[in-house]
Amino acid sequence: MCGIFGYVGTQKCNYKNIENDLAIGIGRLSHRGPDGTGKWISENKIAGFAHARLSIIDLQAGAQPMVSESGRYTITYNGEIFNYIELRSLIGPNEFATNSDTEVILKAYEKWGVKCLSYLRGMFSFAIWDNKENKLFIARDRFGIKPLYWVETAKGLFFASEIKALLPFLDEKSVNSSALADYFSFQFCLGNKTLMNGVQQMPAAHYAVYSAGEALKPERYWEVHYAIDYDHTEKWFTERLRELLVDSVDVHLRADVEVGSYVSGGVDSSLLASLARDVRPTGSFKAFNGRFTDGPEFNESLYAQALADQCDISLNISDIGEQDFVDNIAKIIWHLDQPTAGPGAFPQYMVSKAVGKNVKVVLGGQGGDEIFGGYARYLVAYFEQCIKGAIDGTLQSGNFLVTYESIIPNLQTLREYKPMLKEFWSQGLFGERDERYWRLVNRANTFGSIIAPEALDQRSTFEEFKSIFWGENVGKESYFDSMTHFDFKTLLPALLQVEDRMSMAHGVEARVPFLDHPLVEFAATIPADIKFRDGELKRLLKQVFSDKLPSAIKNRKDKMGFPVPLNLWLKKKGPAREYIGDMLSTSKARSRPYLQDGFSLDSVLDTQSVYGRNLWALLSLELWHQQFID
Repeated sequence: MCGIFGYVGTQKCNYKNIENDLAIGIGRLSHRGPDGTGKWISENKIAGFAHARLSIIDLQAGAQPMVSESGRYTITYNGEIFNYIELRSLIGPNEFATNSDTEVILKAYEKWGVKCLSYLRGMFSFAIWDNKENKLFIARDRFGIKPLYWVETAKGLFFASEIKALLPFLDEKSVNSSALADYFSFQFCLGNKTLMNGVQQMPAAHYAVYSAGEALKPERYWEVHYAIDYDHTEKWFTERLRELLVDSVDVHLRADVEVGSYVSGGVDSSLLASLARDVRPTGSFKAFNGRFTDGPEFNESLYAQALADQCDISLNISDIGEQDFVDNIAKIIWHLDQPTAGPGAFPQYMVSKAVGKNVKVVLGGQGGDEIFGGYARYLVAYFEQCIKGAIDGTLQSGNFLVTYESIIPNLQTLREYKPMLKEFWSQGLFGERDERYWRLVNRANTFGSIIAPEALDQRSTFEEFKSIFWGENVGKESYFDSMTHFDFKTLLPALLQVEDRMSMAHGVEARVPFLDHPLVEFAATIPADIKFRDGELKRLLKQVFSDKLPSAIKNRKDKMGFPVPLNLWLKKKGPAREYIGDMLSTSKARSRPYLQDGFSLDSVLDTQSVYGRNLWALLSLELWHQQFID
C-alpha cells in the first residue's frame, strides 16, 4: 500500500523542474507511505514517477519506482496482488530478483502486456512507462479499491493516488457543477467525475495507454455479469460460497507484517474476523471497534465483544466523543480529498488511528451489503412491488422473488427508516422500477429550500442513474439485481474512498475480502430468491456461515451502519454546534452559489431526523471549499 505520483510531459523538460514537481506531488502523499520515498526520471526527461512506500510484502526489497531488468519498463504501484505467489510460479520463479508483488506486475506486463490485468487478483492502481515506445500504461483494479486520478494540462499529464497531490498543477480551481448535482443527489459523484473541474478519476476496471500530446481515454477490461445460474441447487451455491469466501480471507491475510480486522458489530466485518481467526488460530489476533457514549443506539461494541469472546480475539474499543469531532473534522475532509458518502468517515478515522498504533494491515467488510443485499431500502422497494403484484394479480409473473406475506416478518428492520418511507411514498405508489429506486436513494429533496435550484438541476444525474440501473450486464427481470448493481457501481466506490483515505491517513492498509473478483463473479450468478428469500437481508450469507457468528449478531434486526450522533450534538448546543455555526456563518460560506439566501443552521436541523445527513453534507462541502478551492 503506497502513494503514487507521476508526470508525462508534452515535451522534454529541465531535470530540476521535473525533480521539483515530483517532490511537490509526492510530498502531499507522505501519509500513504511513511516507510520511504523514491523518484525516477526517464533519460529523455519526458516522464517522471514518485512513490511513497508502506512496506507490507518483502520489507527489505521491493522499493519503487522499480525498473525492469531490461531497462525498458518502469513501474510505480499502489496496492496488493494477493495471488503474487501463484503468478511467480506461472511466470517462472527463477525470473525474479525480489519477493515483492511489484516485480510480479512488472514481469506480468512484460509477458502479457495489457492482458496481464486478467491475471491480477487484488487491489491496485499502477503506472508503467515504456522507455522504448515512450508510452504510459495506467490501470485500476476491478472495484476501484485503490484510487487513481489525473489532470491534463498544457505542461503534460499528471496522475496521483489523491486529488490533493494534483492541486499545485491545476491552472485554476473551480467546482464541477455536474458533479455537484450528483453530490446533492447521492453524496457522491457518478462516473469518472470529481468535484474539481479538470480532475478526473480512473474508473474501476479500466486502463489507458497514453502518449504525450494525446487525450487519455480509459477502456474497460472487466465487468460483472448478472447471468443467473438456474442449473445448480441451493446446496451447491452454499458450498461454493463457503469455499470462495474462506479462500479470499486466506489470501487477504498474506503479509510480512501483522494483520488485524475492523469489527463493527454487523455481519460482514464480524464474519471476516471470525474466518481470519480460523485461518490464523494461534497467537494474538487484534480487532478494532469504535463506539459513541451518547446512547445505546450509537454503540455496537457489545456485538463486537460477543464475537471477540467467541473467537478469542483481542478487541480494541475506541470511545469517540463530540470534542473528537471538533478536533478532527477538518483533517478528515482534507484526507477524504472530496466529501463523499456519510458521516461514517469520522468514526472510521478515529478507529483507524487506533489501528495504526497496533497493526499495519486491517480487514474491512466493505462490499458485503452490495453483493449479498444488506440495505433496508431493498425491503422498501420490494414491499411496494409485492403490494402492487398482489393487487394486479401478477405475483406469479416471474418478476417477484418474495410475497408480501413472507416479507412482513422482516419489516421490523425498517423501524428506524420511517422518514425514508414517508419521503419514498410522498409522490404516490407504483411508479416504474427505476423511478422508484431513484426516489429511495435521491437525497436532494430532503434539503428543502436550502439549496439553490440551479445547483439541483438533476436532469443529467437522473439520465446517468438510469443508464447504470438498466446496465446491459444486468437482467431486466430481477429488481433486486438492478438495485444492488446500482449500489455496487456507485455507492460502493464512495465507501471504498472512505475506507482507503481514513486508513491511509494513519499509514494503515485496509483490505476488503468480499471484493475478490472470483467471489463477486460467483455472487452475481446466484438467483435472487436464494439470496433474498422472504425479504431476509443477506439471507444466504448468514445461513452459510451461521456457525461462525454469535446469535446476537446473526439474528439482529437493527444494524446501524456506524451512525454518528451529530444532530444530537447540534441540538444540545455544545462545541460541535459552535464549531459548525462558525464554519457556516462566515460571509464566504454564506455566499456559496449553491446556497439559498437566508440559510440557517436551524433550518437544516428542523428538516432532519436523528440520522439525517444534510448538515454533514453542507459542512463537508464548506470545509472542502476552504481547503481545496479557496
